[in-house]
Amino acid sequence: MAIDSWLLEQHQTGNHPPTLRFYTWSPAAISLGYHQRQYPQFWENLTWQGEKLDIVRRPSGGRAVLHQGDLTYTVVTSGLVGDRLQAYQKICEFLIQGWRSLGVELHYGTAGRGYIHNPNCFGTATGADLVLSDGGKLIGSAQLRRAGAILQHGSMRINQDAELFAQVFGAESWTQVQLPQNLTVETIITALMRAASDRFEMELLIQPLSPSEWEDILAKLHPGTKHH
Repeated sequence: MAIDSWLLEQHQTGNHPPTLRFYTWSPAAISLGYHQRQYPQFWENLTWQGEKLDIVRRPSGGRAVLHQGDLTYTVVTSGLVGDRLQAYQKICEFLIQGWRSLGVELHYGTAGRGYIHNPNCFGTATGADLVLSDGGKLIGSAQLRRAGAILQHGSMRINQDAELFAQVFGAESWTQVQLPQNLTVETIITALMRAASDRFEMELLIQPLSPSEWEDILAKLHPGTKHH
């Protein structure tokens, strides 16, 4: 997520074009919203497949998200008009279209302010989230705005382990997400890239980070340390 913050900063200063990014997590982790100060102490001792779960803080708001068996998307852009929810929904158009091309219909959630009291991001679905027809939440998103530039990222539940989820949030929080069989992460990314090109009327250029860009990102994460 340090890369997401860096991309927003670079775009805001005119050094980087709008960006679409996808990534998975290793080791598994729990990300906390920027303003989420309290969380259960036992989270610091959780393990998954022999590795300790990382606890990281997002640059964006919202509740805690378990990153295991999920795919994260990031959009960094600017020039969107309207309020926060309108910006969310403008960006989410590519998610709805991309998942529809895979045979999955998504709708906006309807929860009100009560979600503030739920530590689990996937426990409720607000108007910024995308749910399946049966009400199960597939995508939880969060947003950060800075001087006209927007970072929006979100977690897509692809193949989460029910036992680990129950350990983190409690068994009553678990909802099964029914997706078509044989959906790979690669298939999903390809469909979403195609939809983004179409919805935003742009050509996507796939570009890895350069060594100097990695150095810049790592320097922000660990100030004063020289990276090679």
